[in-house]
Amino acid sequence: MRLFSALYTRAMSWAAHRHAPWYLAGLSFAESSFFPIPPDVMLAPMALAQRNRAWFYAALTTVASVLGGVFGYLIGVLALEMIAPWVQRAGYWPAYETAVSWFAEWGVWAIVLAGFTPIPYKVFTIAAGAAGMPFLPFVLGSVVGRGGRFFLVAGLMRWGGEGMQRILRDYVDHIGWVMVVVIAVVYFSVQS
Repeated sequence: MRLFSALYTRAMSWAAHRHAPWYLAGLSFAESSFFPIPPDVMLAPMALAQRNRAWFYAALTTVASVLGGVFGYLIGVLALEMIAPWVQRAGYWPAYETAVSWFAEWGVWAIVLAGFTPIPYKVFTIAAGAAGMPFLPFVLGSVVGRGGRFFLVAGLMRWGGEGMQRILRDYVDHIGWVMVVVIAVVYFSVQS
């Protein structure tokens, strides 16, 4: 099934759109607090399409993601009781409990690691606010974790260039389905 090839082609066309940076920033903000799609799906093709702007796109994604994380943190501080039923219905409650236990064990390092895990980052931002993590370490950990991830993605795309674009185009369906399996395994592991 070639589902991801069609998405990749569409993402590459979006990457060339004149408003693409705004879409990337909006997606990055939303994903850190409530939206399920990670910004990497736009960042990677944008960095490939315009490699000379890869670092700009990584910085934009980082700033918007951290601001979205601050919004998620505020949701955790001010509205956890109100959104808890939604978090449970969406199946994020076990991940939320995992995030809270990681904060108890590792503190701010949990936020740094959250930037790279397949557990949705929004779960960590909301949990950080609800658990009362100090705000400044939360923001700094978010900058390091999210920035590390997004600059790594942009750097790989910039470094890989045309070769990376060919590899992605040829193997995007395989990569996509492997990621679906990995996310499912992580999800069910966290559930149990």
